Amino acid sequence: MSRRRAATKRVVLPDPLYNEEMVTKFVSCMMKHGKRSAAEKQFYGALDIIKNKSMKDFPKCESVLDVFKLAIENVKPLLEVKSRRVGGSNYQVPIEVRPERRQALAFRWLVEFSRKRPGKGMRERLAAEIVDAAQKRGATVKRREDVHKMADANKAFAHYRW
Repeated sequence: MSRRRAATKRVVLPDPLYNEEMVTKFVSCMMKHGKRSAAEKQFYGALDIIKNKSMKDFPKCESVLDVFKLAIENVKPLLEVKSRRVGGSNYQVPIEVRPERRQALAFRWLVEFSRKRPGKGMRERLAAEIVDAAQKRGATVKRREDVHKMADANKAFAHYRW
């Protein structure tokens, strides 16, 4: 962490198709080796698959982007544990997660578990993971629940938070 000044927030341009900053951030998180066009094709292809196959499963969502936003909301963690060294021993101290980090963790977990998923291409795997997350099931939601359980189990050490 810098001792001089806080880092300035960078302005993220909205994506051209949906005019949404969250999509740009997610595509940047998906990107490997600077290949943005490949990541965009995979993401937009996944949304097309969801639109063609699974839109009837979400009657409250008007567009595919609403399904994606619902999936992100279902994956965002509220609490996490942070290791603190107090008196020669380490404690897992539960802390609240800042909103920017919540979104970053949700993106990271979605991409990670869609890559680990069995399937043909990244489009199908990402689409399946987004649909699962929107329906509150799947590996990403399980990761969130595990993080919450760990924070709940270590509630006794909350007084070490500073």
